Amino acid sequence: MNIKPWLKAEYLPVPLIALMVLTRFHHFGDVLHLPDASLAVFFFAGFYRKNALPVFLLALAALIDYVAIKNGTSDWCVSPAYVFLIPTYWVMWLAGRYCSGFKSFNSTALALSLGMVALSTSLAFAISNGSFYLFSGRFGDLSLIDYSLRVAKYYPSYLGAALVYGLVGLAVAKIVHALTELQTSHKSV
Repeated sequence: MNIKPWLKAEYLPVPLIALMVLTRFHHFGDVLHLPDASLAVFFFAGFYRKNALPVFLLALAALIDYVAIKNGTSDWCVSPAYVFLIPTYWVMWLAGRYCSGFKSFNSTALALSLGMVALSTSLAFAISNGSFYLFSGRFGDLSLIDYSLRVAKYYPSYLGAALVYGLVGLAVAKIVHALTELQTSHKSV
C-alpha cells in the first residue's frame, strides 16, 4: 500500500477544520470537552503554507461562534473587538509560516517551533484581550491594570492549550516526515 499520497500537506485542511469544529464551542474546555484549538489550527495552516486556508478558517470560526451563540452559548465576547480576532489569528499563522522554514524535524527545530508557538500565543493573548478591553465597551470604569489582573488568570490555560496542541501537532508532523522518508528510502532500495 502506498501511503505517501496521504501524507502530503494537501490533505491537511481536513484535520485542521475538524479540530476547529470539534473544539471551538468550549474555549476553555472542561471534563467533557477539549479546549479550543483555533490558535494551533492557524499556526499549522501557516506551517504548511496554506495561503487560502486562513480566510476560510476565519469564516469557519465566525460561523462556529454564530451557531454556538444561537444554541445557547453566551455572546459576551461578541463586541466591536471581535474583529481583532483577525490579527490574533494572523499572528499565529505568521508564526507557522516562519517555522515552516525549519526543514529538518530535529530536536532544535522542534524546540524553536514550540518556542514560537509560545511567543505567538502570548502575543495573540495580548491582542485579543487588549482589544477586548479597549473596544468592547464593557470596561469603561475599569483601569487597564485592574483589567489585566483579572484576565491574567486565563493566560496559563490559553498558553497551555496552544502548547499542548502545538506539541502534538509537531509530533505528528515529525512522524509523518519520518514515514515519508521511510517510504522514499524503501522505494530506492
